[in-house]
Amino acid sequence: MRRPSVTLPLQAYRAGLRIGEPALTGLLAWRAQRGKEDPLRLPERRGLPGRARPVGPLAWMHGASVGEALSLIGLVEGMIARGFSVLVTTGTRAAADLIGSRLPSGAVHQYMPLDAPRWMARFLDHWQPDLAVIAESEIWPNTILALDEREIPLILVNGRMSERSFHGWERCPRTAKALLSRIAICLAQTQEDGERFAKLGAPRVSIAGNLKFDAPVPPADPQQLAYLGAMLAGRPVWVAASTHPGEEAMVAYAHAVLKARFPQLLTIIAPRHPARGGEVVACADALGLRSARRSAGGRPHPSVEVYVADTIGELGLFYRLTALVFLGGSLVSRGGQNPIEPVRLDTVVLHGPHTENFSVIYSALDRAGGALPVRDGVELATVAGELLSDPGRFAGMMQAGQSALQPFEGAVARTLAVLDPFVAQMKLQRLDRGGPVRPLARV
Repeated sequence: MRRPSVTLPLQAYRAGLRIGEPALTGLLAWRAQRGKEDPLRLPERRGLPGRARPVGPLAWMHGASVGEALSLIGLVEGMIARGFSVLVTTGTRAAADLIGSRLPSGAVHQYMPLDAPRWMARFLDHWQPDLAVIAESEIWPNTILALDEREIPLILVNGRMSERSFHGWERCPRTAKALLSRIAICLAQTQEDGERFAKLGAPRVSIAGNLKFDAPVPPADPQQLAYLGAMLAGRPVWVAASTHPGEEAMVAYAHAVLKARFPQLLTIIAPRHPARGGEVVACADALGLRSARRSAGGRPHPSVEVYVADTIGELGLFYRLTALVFLGGSLVSRGGQNPIEPVRLDTVVLHGPHTENFSVIYSALDRAGGALPVRDGVELATVAGELLSDPGRFAGMMQAGQSALQPFEGAVARTLAVLDPFVAQMKLQRLDRGGPVRPLARV
């Protein structure tokens, strides 16, 4: 099938980023000064490799930030079992710091280059992937066009297209179709996502579910778990995780209300962006609450009322220390955060009304009774107080949450089944070219 030609807006975009390389280089330097980029690995953001390409067939998988990258772990393991090496790229420093320690043998990490034509060409010249897999909603025009020109199949997995994004793309339908028609297959999370991709011009769309349901639970350092568990023994503890600006003040207010009933209460606040730890402390100080910051070496001693967990990759630790979690991004209009991990680690979830990013999951959890909605800081204090005063409710609610997740599982197996024909084709092409093929691993 003949693909739509590259539209004038796409041509202008490509030309603009070719001319704008010096400005992009300056942007990266500015971001590095503010801690948003790793200064030692900035060349990777310009497409310069940080290591040698593995021998044999290579699958390139990209997840922009922490959630997307972790959702790919099952696919990474599946492709390694099928005889491929895997290059995993991310776009944020937090994702790079986290994913590097969780990749299995046979996978390597690099930063995703910015979407400048020359930088992407440099990246592809070195890595020469046989297959590209991009998670969720990363539609970078120059990347898509470069892969198409090299006849490297591109598969969108865990595809998500919000109503807002859909209406944005609807305003430039020819450009949307020119890009989406170059994706070999789009595996969407939900029927609604799939319908939006199809309406915008994706020729092959299938529903595979959400890979995040199959992702491994976040790990915890056993020594820290034992140490903090002993320190907190006997104290009521709850966690406010992945909070955004405006929410920490509400959580601190809830603690101030609850401390009269629970004098030993510890509230752990883990901001979505750990660099905001100082802002969280300020919210506690404003209400006269004693706080400590983990990033500064603070510990939740008995006198500490609010413990600020402003570190990366430790939510698995804090989820294991409590039975009650409030998930942020939901009392303010940020679309909510992923509830799968805390539910699978046996917690009851509280959330605000803004859960558009995970609406299907939250609806299922709320219906089952594994999660409860709250409207504001006042209601957060009320519902949290009811649960903390009746710990007997937790076991049943935890079981309800686990049961609500079960029907959504299996996305990794469904996605790998779609990838298998591409895997077979890539291996045949390499054999035809006389290229080396790694032996299949035992599954």
